[in-house]
Amino acid sequence: MVGLSEFVEELKKSIRGEVLEDPNIVALYSREPDGLSSTAAKAVVFPEGPDDVSTIAALAYRHEVIIYPQGSTSSLSGNAYPVREGVVVSFERMDRVKEVNLVDSVAVVEPGVRIEELNTGLAPKGYMFPVDPASQSVATVGGAINNGAGGMRGAKYGTMRDWVNGLEVVLIDSEGTRLRLGCRTVKCRQGYDLARLIIGSEGTLALVTEATLRVAPLPERIVTALAFFSSLDELVKAYMDIKSSGVQPYVAEFMDAPTVELAAGAVSLPFEAKGNMFLVSLESTPESAERHLRWLEELMRRNGARAVYTATDRDETERLYSLRRALFPAQVNMFRRPGKRTQLFIEDIVVPPSKVPEAVRGLRALDSKYGLRSSLGGHIGDGNIHPAIGFDPDDPQEVKVAASWFKDVVDLALGLGGAISAEHGIGTLKREALAKAVEGRQLEIMRAIKSVFDPKGLLNPGKLF
Repeated sequence: MVGLSEFVEELKKSIRGEVLEDPNIVALYSREPDGLSSTAAKAVVFPEGPDDVSTIAALAYRHEVIIYPQGSTSSLSGNAYPVREGVVVSFERMDRVKEVNLVDSVAVVEPGVRIEELNTGLAPKGYMFPVDPASQSVATVGGAINNGAGGMRGAKYGTMRDWVNGLEVVLIDSEGTRLRLGCRTVKCRQGYDLARLIIGSEGTLALVTEATLRVAPLPERIVTALAFFSSLDELVKAYMDIKSSGVQPYVAEFMDAPTVELAAGAVSLPFEAKGNMFLVSLESTPESAERHLRWLEELMRRNGARAVYTATDRDETERLYSLRRALFPAQVNMFRRPGKRTQLFIEDIVVPPSKVPEAVRGLRALDSKYGLRSSLGGHIGDGNIHPAIGFDPDDPQEVKVAASWFKDVVDLALGLGGAISAEHGIGTLKREALAKAVEGRQLEIMRAIKSVFDPKGLLNPGKLF
């Protein structure tokens, strides 16, 4: 790329942060946990503040160098790794919690703050940041903003779009312009909602340098039941009973039996994990916790649960959650084959909750159609399902079968009135699916918005469309 070497040398002299060109280090920032990787990036830049980011943006614009913004690269749709020659900008060193104001119910943070660390700091104050992707121990606020992340509490609390009040961003232009978007307050009407436009844009519009997040009080008490069913049909019936009872779960997660078996091997559990897992938590109070727990356990057993484990205190609840949080490593282990490369398709479809039973049956039919063994799990409480398969990217036949399976999963979601992605994003893997999913002039409008924010096309190219 013309200007790349000059850009890197000028950058080294112009910012407080570090610029590394060691190929081994660059390789670590050029891959995703699903197996996608590249050798396109030539350097990794670690800004230490918004002034550094403005300098990076202005120099990139002048030298026409492609920028790939990154949090922790825990994405699963190809939206974080570089696909054309350029540099990675890692925000991991911009990791300060700048302010917590409980009266205003906000936390002001830099993009490199990890969600779990933010919640560790908020918990003693009786508060939480509700968005909790399963990768929360590594997932950063900036990555979650760019991805529009959800998580286990999504059924109750929604996604990042519901919990970001305002952003500071840097534009890729001749000045590296810094903008304040949105507000500090929950209510905010100041023309088009540009802050919400950034959320879920996958780093293609601007570089996030600060976020004003909403925080919420921790529930007085959480009651949890972890149940195991012999069949997925029984599990789904239990889920439908909860949804039709007027109760909104705090958490509602599931995993199929083969995935449970592998996940159980990845964590230390004080109970036997066998069968199809259904994990449900409800918000409660000290006075009503036992009544809610009895109701939940009875509902599970009435629908055929062969084992139910319950918890009312935080530590025991986290132990029950640990099985669900092991979903991704379980999927990796399920499809790993000695002597072969493995790439994962971890799908992220979402359907209306009433269509979950049809979605599960349809996904199982695809196993039979293609002779595959898929893994099923996800956020059943909001209809967000993560079916997964593994394949050898060096085997043309396996690639062909995987691509056909992937297309059928997308078609299944759309056919049930759902969407092709709930929280993982579009990245490189779902560009064709996006073109199928959106109607009319939507892609044209998206491209026009991209050209206004990034006229030279330097921010995370090759993603979305």
